[in-house]
Amino acid sequence: MRAKEKQKASAHNRQSRRDNRCVIPPPPVKHILKSYTILNPGNAREIARYVEWQARGEKVQHSEKIKTEYLLGRDYECWDVHTQRDRYWVITSPTNLYSQKLFPSLDYTLSFHIGVMIRVEARQKGAPDAAQGARFVAVWRRWEEASNALDAAEEAEEFQAVGMRCRECLIQLVRSVGKPEMVPQGQDAPQRSNVVGWAEHIANTVAGGATAEHARGHLKSVTKSAWQLAQWLTHAGNAARWDAASVLDATHAAIAAFGISVMRFESGSPDRCPKCGSYTVAVGYNPEAPIPYISSCEKCDWQSHDVDSTS
Repeated sequence: MRAKEKQKASAHNRQSRRDNRCVIPPPPVKHILKSYTILNPGNAREIARYVEWQARGEKVQHSEKIKTEYLLGRDYECWDVHTQRDRYWVITSPTNLYSQKLFPSLDYTLSFHIGVMIRVEARQKGAPDAAQGARFVAVWRRWEEASNALDAAEEAEEFQAVGMRCRECLIQLVRSVGKPEMVPQGQDAPQRSNVVGWAEHIANTVAGGATAEHARGHLKSVTKSAWQLAQWLTHAGNAARWDAASVLDATHAAIAAFGISVMRFESGSPDRCPKCGSYTVAVGYNPEAPIPYISSCEKCDWQSHDVDSTS
């Protein structure tokens, strides 16, 4: 009897040890993971659409933001995305996806992504974003020609030519934006090539009102400064590379500043999202769309226009 009791006690102890073991459960079914995570629906939908567009034939079953890192003046969002076939890291600014079979470490993938994006952007010149590039195609094309001319320039007269190209950029800018109705009644409209004169009228229109006083003043001063620098460089017989680079940068600043203000004015985009109150409202431009401007919130799914595809 004593031996049987010992055997019974030993079996009970073994069972207790098994019951107290730390057992790692199997991974949950992918499509139910979203039930246990807190996500921003707008961002999650955009990430899912992107992955399904890039990984053709795959359907996103789960997406989860892992972290956001702020580096070099921008936010990089890192997402873990599951499909029925693969698992991806998706990293933004700009967005790209990486199979976790080839890139198992998120930290390594983020470093790789940033390195690639820096090299890509170093080759890209001109408009600060696609929307400005689409709205001011001719302006930014001339600026890119000026930039390419600077890259190839070696002599003073070639640096002077950069100044001439920058003047053409600014003239094209005011011609593409300036309209007769911007000139107050009773005043004569400036000549079409009068950059400083047209910049005054354009700035008064797109940045009107007391609250925009400083923005309006900046638009006028940055354009006047860029124009005067371009004029000077065009006639500078001893121009050097840094002279041309300074004029090119000043011209870029003037075009970009006017681009932001003009697109904000033309689109009527709100400063804050009317749905969630976020200030992260982006403005897109597509000249071929029925409504060329569309504003969208980067925090939720709000858009300024819901275009009916059936119309």
